[in-house]
Amino acid sequence: MTVLILTSEEDVTADMVVARLYATGTPVLRLDPADLPGKAVLAADYAHGDFDGHLSVNGHVLSMGGLRSIWVRRPGEPAAHAAEPSPWLTAETRQALYGMLHSAAARWMNHPRNAEQARLKPWQLRVAHSSGFAVPPTVITTAPRLAREFAAEHRDVVVKSASGPPPGDSVSLPTTLIGPDADFSAVAAGPALLQRYVPKRADIRLTCVGNRLFAARKEAEPGQVDGRFGETGHAWEPVPVPDRIGKSVHEYVTLAGLAYAAFDFAEDKDGIWWFLECNQGGQFGFVELETGQPIAEEVALWLAQRRSDRRG
Repeated sequence: MTVLILTSEEDVTADMVVARLYATGTPVLRLDPADLPGKAVLAADYAHGDFDGHLSVNGHVLSMGGLRSIWVRRPGEPAAHAAEPSPWLTAETRQALYGMLHSAAARWMNHPRNAEQARLKPWQLRVAHSSGFAVPPTVITTAPRLAREFAAEHRDVVVKSASGPPPGDSVSLPTTLIGPDADFSAVAAGPALLQRYVPKRADIRLTCVGNRLFAARKEAEPGQVDGRFGETGHAWEPVPVPDRIGKSVHEYVTLAGLAYAAFDFAEDKDGIWWFLECNQGGQFGFVELETGQPIAEEVALWLAQRRSDRRG
């Protein structure tokens, strides 16, 4: 039984997992949907009252009947590398590829339907509340008056992107600290996400793989806002997961239907872990390299397990 990894050609994090799958003797097929059609070939047969499908990548053939699990890691846009790409060809290729994969009896990390929902920041905040996390007061609005009232109530607030950088923009949008006297008129031009600022003493990255949790902590600089930017002089260090946090994490991934999730928290001076976001496809390689936590090994084990013997 084969593990299918949907990712781009250059993905160091996927390389870490592939190496561990090979070490266990588990067959692996790696496919970038951007290479279909072209380097990759597919065929799906729904005739004679049955289903059969095959993927061929660089001469390696995978039958849907021999598909154990699918890791949606960092896939390219279907047909992006085609000789004559077009929105129509992308839509057709997506229908063909994912329609065939959905027809197979394979486990997903993570299922595209659940992953798409999990990317929605407003939905994340709702589920985080339901799961028992401490969540900073937040407003998402296109009304300048509501933004001003929120900032006046909480004084120090941060403005952040709900969806991440615009497509094709290589510059990330950092979370920015603003005061109540800021000009909120531009909010009317597009939704703004405002959140009460959490003065933090550390960033926490918690990676959930099935039922296994790996937490890492990195000291923050005084006044630091966005842990992704700026060097603190501190490294990521492994830390135990508090029981309350572990319970909330398992509640969250159950509600979200996720097999993998990367949580970001801000730890305040009282040791409270404030929920910031959950990235269903978040990186873990940088944490593993600094902490030695066996995250790639755990991902490989989850992907290699059969339905009957999986742990989560």
